[in-house]
Amino acid sequence: MDKLIYTALSATESASVHRIMLTNDLANISTNGFKRGSFQRAVSAKLEGPGFATRYQPIVPTRTDIVNMTEGPRIQTDNPLDVAMNDQTVLGVFSDDGQLAFTRRGDLRVSEAGFLQTANGFLVSTEDGGPLTVPVGGTVSVTPDGTIFFNQTQIANPPVPPQQIGQLLLRDASATVLQRRTDGLFEDSNAGGVGGDIAPGPGIPSITSGALEGSNVNPVEVLVNLMDFYRSFETQMKVIKSTEELDKDGTRLMRAS
Repeated sequence: MDKLIYTALSATESASVHRIMLTNDLANISTNGFKRGSFQRAVSAKLEGPGFATRYQPIVPTRTDIVNMTEGPRIQTDNPLDVAMNDQTVLGVFSDDGQLAFTRRGDLRVSEAGFLQTANGFLVSTEDGGPLTVPVGGTVSVTPDGTIFFNQTQIANPPVPPQQIGQLLLRDASATVLQRRTDGLFEDSNAGGVGGDIAPGPGIPSITSGALEGSNVNPVEVLVNLMDFYRSFETQMKVIKSTEELDKDGTRLMRAS
């Protein structure tokens, strides 16, 4: 009886990883550039150590939140600082502790200090490896290859042409497996939480200015998967409850004999 309870409990704990990812996906349906996680279902693993060689338990091979890079819907904003990454292009940004990581979020803003950053506060990285500063007294435009131009709004004679002030750090991630960090940014699955640059893929990274990418989470699919999880959870709990009752009945029979 103990073995049956342990097996059912192990299956429930393994499935909880799936539930966490599903609830996170559901909470980010309206987050720009959000990518749903690719969940690995539990597999049977042999338990080493003393005991019978037939001991197998369900486990999740890895709890790493692998990012599904399927493109989300496009939202036209006509804001020159809103950029949508094409194909599997990712944008380099700096985390709060200064680590280089990547994102698909393209709602860019100029901070009060003059730095270009995402709407959730991460500084945007340039190809040179530093943050991008924007001069005052003008507007910013972005070309499809990530080149940043400063357009002076003050009247000058002769007129001042747009000036290039930087190049966004763009990478094609089609050849890299990305994982989601605790701060929501992406990094190479082998980075171990320290971020860093990724190997450029075979594609040419590019962006579309004046648009944003929505979340690639399908709410109907997530809700159906959550219902499936809770039904499986109820089944496992019934197995544990039934096992407990059988164990009690067996104990009564032993006493009666």
